[in-house]
Amino acid sequence: TINCNNLNISDLTGIADFTALTHLYCGGNQLTSLDLSQNTALTKLWCSSNQLTTLDVSNNTALIELWCDFNSLTSLDVSNNTALIQLWCYFNQLTSLNVSGANALIELLCSNNQLTSLDVSNNTALTELRCFFNQLTSLNVSGATDLEELWCYDNSLTSLDVSNNTALIGLVCSNNPLTSLNVSNNTALTKLWCNYNLLTSLDVSNNTALTKLYCDNNPLTSLDVSNNTALTDLICHDNQLTSLDVRNGN
Repeated sequence: TINCNNLNISDLTGIADFTALTHLYCGGNQLTSLDLSQNTALTKLWCSSNQLTTLDVSNNTALIELWCDFNSLTSLDVSNNTALIQLWCYFNQLTSLNVSGANALIELLCSNNQLTSLDVSNNTALTELRCFFNQLTSLNVSGATDLEELWCYDNSLTSLDVSNNTALIGLVCSNNPLTSLNVSNNTALTKLWCNYNLLTSLDVSNNTALTKLYCDNNPLTSLDVSNNTALTDLICHDNQLTSLDVRNGN
């Protein structure tokens, strides 16, 4: 293990000689480049809060955890990192993110970037995805059947298919131009925030576990929550509702 966090380091030349290195913590420095091509034993890499514009981890196939948030990365490819479980790459300038080969990935935090599309259909083990504050027009979560938390708010999504994500507990898709949202298969949902969209209808009759529903600022003309007996929080202002029956709620 090498821990050189917050030491005002601008150059890690020579790190290649540590071929047995498994843990590298070099966050909070002034690194503009990082060559880890020879450090093939690496399992944990924390290089957050530097000035990295590129990061090549294609040779680091043993990598389990990668934290590269708060840098200036424009692209990131972890398709070779088949052992990767946790990836934090938020607050960069990513326009491209390839996670296609990271089949073990459980947690992906890629918010606050410039992504226009994201495909996690191959990431079948994924349980948490936070991709908010991007420019997403396309999001494919069809293969992520273990997904429990999906936070994709503040994007440009016009459609969102969560029909395969039956384990979903929390869905936050606020601030998108969604015109429809089908959550009929998501019977485990306890939290649904779909406010600030363009939804004209919303069917939550199958979502009997729902405790929090935020659907305000849509053009909804009707809303039936008669089946949602577990509901404790309902925010539905700024719609076009003319009636609302909440007698079955808590």
